[in-house]
This record gives sequence, structure tokens and C-alpha cells, in this order.
Amino acid sequence: MSRTLPVAQASHTQGAAAVARTRDGRTLYYQSLPGPAQPLADTAAGTPTIVFDAGMAASRSFWGLVQPLSAQWARSVVYDRSGLGRSPADPQARTVQRMAEDLNDLLDHLSPGPFILVAHSGSGLIVRAAAAQQPARIAGLVLVDSTDEACTPVFSPAFRFLEKAAHGASVLLARLGLLEACYHHALTGLPADTRRDLSQEGFTAAVMKTRGAELAGLIAAMHEFRRQPPRLPDVPVSVISGMKADFGMSRRLRAAANGAHRLRAAHCRQGRFIPARHSGHAVLLSEPELIAGEISHLLRQHARR
Repeated sequence: MSRTLPVAQASHTQGAAAVARTRDGRTLYYQSLPGPAQPLADTAAGTPTIVFDAGMAASRSFWGLVQPLSAQWARSVVYDRSGLGRSPADPQARTVQRMAEDLNDLLDHLSPGPFILVAHSGSGLIVRAAAAQQPARIAGLVLVDSTDEACTPVFSPAFRFLEKAAHGASVLLARLGLLEACYHHALTGLPADTRRDLSQEGFTAAVMKTRGAELAGLIAAMHEFRRQPPRLPDVPVSVISGMKADFGMSRRLRAAANGAHRLRAAHCRQGRFIPARHSGHAVLLSEPELIAGEISHLLRQHARR
């Protein structure tokens, strides 16, 4: 069910390229680094595969600093959700449940598992839903400054208005070919090949259309999760929280997000809260070693079971 793409079309940093098929026949593009030939001394057979899910409207390339670090210990996979990077768009609504089903279809393709899922921003809702759909194969979660329904200010009309305005501005900038320039400084630390891929794939009007569809799905899911949150498996959950206000985030909103992340960790029996003291929202760009360290921590916990 996979096909290898020409090396010239793939990011060498993020590994071998292939596609997986969803249950309704769409394709999801992914890249895989194989991990070490010999496991670490304290890593048992059946080492989990690490699967990374990027934030809203973000492609696999945003993990360009973290994925090579985790590949020191285990197979590490990045992928593009439908309508992002090199995965064709989905004609259906981008609900969180549908995006979670897509992720589980990718895991089926990568089987047998187990898996550690690593999510940033809005994809935190997706991996939580995916883990609840098929909990038996999940060995742990790493939630990186993830969107969380416990952050009450995001439900206010003022926040929703600002979010809508910001999205509209992004759409306009993409149409004018100016959106990439807004992210130039933040992305300068990425490897050259992932920067190239982002430049070609990450800032188009089509991606902004997908962003709008994903945003609608995430807003609906947060309301749903407030009423009935996904039931996670009893596995280690590391919640990494950026401690600086940036990306238009006020100090009040940052404090609310930190509080929600602490609460998420506390609600998980094996939860763990990790402050990213030198980062705002983009922890995966500013403190990739911190995320890799938590992945290593979960791998070692799994090996001791």
C-alpha cells in the first residue's frame, strides 16, 4: 500500500518517502527515519515507533529539528494531513474525528506498533481522539503546547473574533505571496531541505483553505471535548508547555494555556508537566532537545515495563 518517491523529491533530513492510504482511498504522504540499527542497551524489543503530528495548517517539515533527534532511539515518522504538504486535500469536512481516523489509518499502515504520538498545537486534539479510538497500541503521548479545551479564554467571543481576523489576514497574505516572509525568522534554524520543502508547500492559498477547514473542526471538537473528553489509555503523557507569550498571545492567555496544560497532566494518572522556559508556542523550533528528551523518557519507561 506504499510507494517510494524519488530521492530528489524527498527531504533527506526527514527520511524515506512513501504514502499510506486512508480507508476511503485518499493518500497520506509520510517520511520515515529508521532509528538505530541496534537498540540502546536499556531499550527492549518492540520499541515504539514515534509518529509526529504537526499543528494546524503545518506540514511534516515543522518537525525537522525534532525527528532526527528521536531517530537516535526509534523509528520516527512525520506525515502530512490531507490538504497539507504533499497529501491531497480531503473533499469532506475536516472534523477532529475524521483527522484522528486518518492518523489511525496511517498507524495501521505502519503497524504493528506500539506507537508514541507526538503532537503540537491543534493536533493535540487529534492525537487524543486517535488514542481513544484505538488505545491498545498507544505507548505514550507527548503534547507540545497543545490546544486544550480547559483553556477557557479561547471560548470567548473576543478570542474567536481575533482568530477569525488573523485567519483572514493569513489568507490575504498567502494570495499576495507574502505569508512566507512572516515566518522567515522563526524557520531559519531548520535544515536547508526542510526549509526548501516549506517554501514550496507551506504558504499557499490552498494550505490556507485547509487551515480554515481544520480550524472549524478544532473549534467544534473543543466544545465537544468540554462535554465529553476522549478517554485516553493509561499510558505516560508528557505535557510540554511554552512559558513565554508570543504569536499574538497575551500574558493572560499564556497563563491560561499553562494552567490548562498543568490540568491535562494532572488528569492523566501517568501525566507529567514540563515547562518550556525558553519558548513560546513554537517549542518544536526553539527547544527541540526538550521534546526529544521527553520522547527518550517515554521510550525508557516502555522498556522497563
